[in-house]
Amino acid sequence: MTTITTTNPVRSDVAAEPAPTRLRQSRSWAVTGIGAALAGIGTIVTSSAISAVYDPSLTTPEQVMAKLETQTGWMFAFHSVTALGAVLTIVFGAGLYRRLRATLPADSSLPLVAFAGMLGTAVVSILGSGLDTEFMLSLATGDGAVAPTSAVIYNHWTGTIPWLWTLAGLTGASLFVAARTHAVPRWLGRVGLVMGGLTLLLGISPFEYMAGPVAVLWLLVTAIGFTAGDKAFRQA
Repeated sequence: MTTITTTNPVRSDVAAEPAPTRLRQSRSWAVTGIGAALAGIGTIVTSSAISAVYDPSLTTPEQVMAKLETQTGWMFAFHSVTALGAVLTIVFGAGLYRRLRATLPADSSLPLVAFAGMLGTAVVSILGSGLDTEFMLSLATGDGAVAPTSAVIYNHWTGTIPWLWTLAGLTGASLFVAARTHAVPRWLGRVGLVMGGLTLLLGISPFEYMAGPVAVLWLLVTAIGFTAGDKAFRQA
């Protein structure tokens, strides 16, 4: 006697589902953060080069304005690099928000706080470069549309406002808190505590313009960390 075995699937008209595939975590947002930090360095360098008002040998507004007319090239560079840096900062902040949302509890406010720090910094950068077109074109052509006293104020503006990266310190502090729950690498949390905390303290103090150099360095280290490191998250 021969036994015949047959297989009857419940739904023979439905194809078997493919095995799930692992999606590779993108690092583009972190690379963008490196670009934002480099642009921040460019902002500090170019704004420092617009230095007529800080020259002790120039004692009148007319002398300051005459010196500024020779520094318009730096003004054009300052405007472009600062505006570009602001755009890249927002992209980095959005990526960081998504990265924190993936590893923190759903009701955590840290992702929003971290993004708000980057968004606020970008807004300050845009405002810091906001007077450029009004002044640098007039100074470049020497059309006399800008009063010497106004040129002095403009130089003080470019030497202060673009350096106010105070809110970036808020993002750094958020990473420290996130690291305590193992949501990000612990060393990035320590960097956020030290450099982000110092950025906040400088921004709150009367030496607020010093927040810029510290925050730019924090952003560079952090963005490199998320780009080259963070392997545990990308492999999860």
